[in-house]
Amino acid sequence: MNSHPAFLNRARGFTLVEMIIVIVITGIIGGMVAVFIRVPVQGYVDAAARASLADTADTAARRITRDLRLALPNSVRVSTDGHYLELLLTKSGGRYLSDADGPGLGDALGFDASLARAKPNNFTVVGAMPADAQGARQQIRAGDFIVVYNLGPGYAPADAYNCAAGCNRATVAGVNGTVITLASNPFLAQSPPLESPSHRFQVVSTPVTYACDTAKGRLTRHAGYPIQADQPDKLDTAPLAATATLLAQSVTACSFSYSAIANVQRGLVSVALSMGAANSNTGTISLVQQAQVVNTP
Repeated sequence: MNSHPAFLNRARGFTLVEMIIVIVITGIIGGMVAVFIRVPVQGYVDAAARASLADTADTAARRITRDLRLALPNSVRVSTDGHYLELLLTKSGGRYLSDADGPGLGDALGFDASLARAKPNNFTVVGAMPADAQGARQQIRAGDFIVVYNLGPGYAPADAYNCAAGCNRATVAGVNGTVITLASNPFLAQSPPLESPSHRFQVVSTPVTYACDTAKGRLTRHAGYPIQADQPDKLDTAPLAATATLLAQSVTACSFSYSAIANVQRGLVSVALSMGAANSNTGTISLVQQAQVVNTP
């Protein structure tokens, strides 16, 4: 005789039918939840992607604008296809001692080859030497360029890009106090001599090129290459090939334009940049930035 209660011998657990019903109900509930959650989640992802694209475009445009504000007067040039923007980047400037200031004050920057000079490659900076924002370090160093009265391409010998027909650009060989020594003095060879009416000079550190490569979807900045008479416009050859710094990716369209503003010695640069992510719902963001450049030599 079995002494265990009868209910202990009953079957325990779920039947197969019950398990299938639970799985089906769970799937239906999960599908309904996914339908309602997918749209806001996808919207958030797309909004975040658009915000990232907009931030990248804005940062790139601000970097270009910052360099344009430091551009040597009349040095901005744009390639014919609008994909390359070049400028000569200045780091400081000042006033040079001239022959008109009189003798005994220091070494004048020579423009008159008929005058005898003990140190034709030297000139004295009037006033304090330019310093950085903290006032601690000298802004003019060996290897920099001294440019005087730049009028831009087509105005030889006042074109800092092209020294074939005379030059207004000299390389700094050394600095001692307020005296700058040039590797050579091209101003003495200018014909006609083009001295700055206000005896001003600018210090150029490097040429800078911004390049749009829509085939690869990139915007790049190039610096530190030699100054050239012809504007470089080939990314896969020297001097731009080895000097690229990536500013933006996912670039779908990009162009530069430059126009001189008559009678005010200023120019206006426009930057048009469009960005978008492939195979996504983010769409395309477009940004147009304009910056004025001062062209008073």
